[in-house]
Amino acid sequence: MIAKRSDEISSFIVMDVLEKAHDMERNGIDVIHLEVGEPDFDTPACVTEAAVKALKDGHTHYTHSLGMIELREAVCEHYHATYGVSVSPEQVVVTSGTSPAMLLVVSALLDPGDEIIISDPGYACYGNFIRYVQGRPVTVPVYEADGFQYRTEAIREKITPRTKGIFINSPSNPTGNLLSGEKMAEIADLPHFILSDEIYHGLVYEGQARSILEYTDRAFVFNGFSKLYAMTGYRLGYVIAPREFIRPMQKFQQNFFISANAMAQKAGIAALRHAGPDVAKMRDTCNQRRIHMISRLKEMGFGITIAPTGAFYVFANAAHIHPNSYQLAFDILENAHVGVTPGVDFGDNGEGYLRFSYANSLENIEEGMKRIAAYLDRKNHS
Repeated sequence: MIAKRSDEISSFIVMDVLEKAHDMERNGIDVIHLEVGEPDFDTPACVTEAAVKALKDGHTHYTHSLGMIELREAVCEHYHATYGVSVSPEQVVVTSGTSPAMLLVVSALLDPGDEIIISDPGYACYGNFIRYVQGRPVTVPVYEADGFQYRTEAIREKITPRTKGIFINSPSNPTGNLLSGEKMAEIADLPHFILSDEIYHGLVYEGQARSILEYTDRAFVFNGFSKLYAMTGYRLGYVIAPREFIRPMQKFQQNFFISANAMAQKAGIAALRHAGPDVAKMRDTCNQRRIHMISRLKEMGFGITIAPTGAFYVFANAAHIHPNSYQLAFDILENAHVGVTPGVDFGDNGEGYLRFSYANSLENIEEGMKRIAAYLDRKNHS
């Protein structure tokens, strides 16, 4: 009696790891969490103060279904100041997190059987959004030797008459790598919509993240406040879209979600306009953690051909330790008491890798590295 679509949606394995870790913690075991991609920082004070003020001022009602105009204007100001692109507030839909924005876009873009190209490895949920609306995710392998960047010719080989779009994510989850400006320009020249997940923009330590809007206006840009501003619990995101898609997405929003949280929207305005100094401090701290984690993982023999320079992930080759990343991740959890994410969670081409998140304190990261080193030493001498 259960709908067939539920069988077509895979579990998010990182959450399986996290939930197993929570079970262990309830039994008194100390677990170091390097699996989840959630900043450990407190939300900047200016954001919290704006949220509290919003509640006191009575912002507890529905807003415009597209989002508060002041927030949409702030998004446009941010994209103009950061990337030099002009976006109208009428092109912005504010959502309850970035994930609902993805659901709105695929709902408006895809008919049953239509295809969207995604990278393998890539964010685990992209394919599930596409499947949910009876679309078809088409995977293109990306490789460690290329810094997990798309090869444009590999994309072309997968294009069919049903191809509606190409998903890009830079900086990437799970790899932490950036697409170069040259590669983005090549992809933007393809005659399809580009779906660009820019949620990790601002968390870049070397090089520069480029917005797809610098190269084409045939694009849907996903962004939000969870990662850069440490606002995961606020559930606030947005999509910038071609004008002809706004009304269709607005109708889906009105029916499915009504509007994003009013208090959270007020907090988002403060984040965009006042949290810059806080973001700079968090970014510097993340970079210190990144450098330390990469160094320690290399010392232990994990493969990192091109160091990640964005987000807060290291996607390390562990195939020489165990070919089954799922088994390895849970073995590390149970025997080293460190949560890591198996690479297969992000696609078949992620098999043999582990994703390590450095969204944790330097002290916890170092303790996690020590535990994994001891685990590997025991494994090598068993």
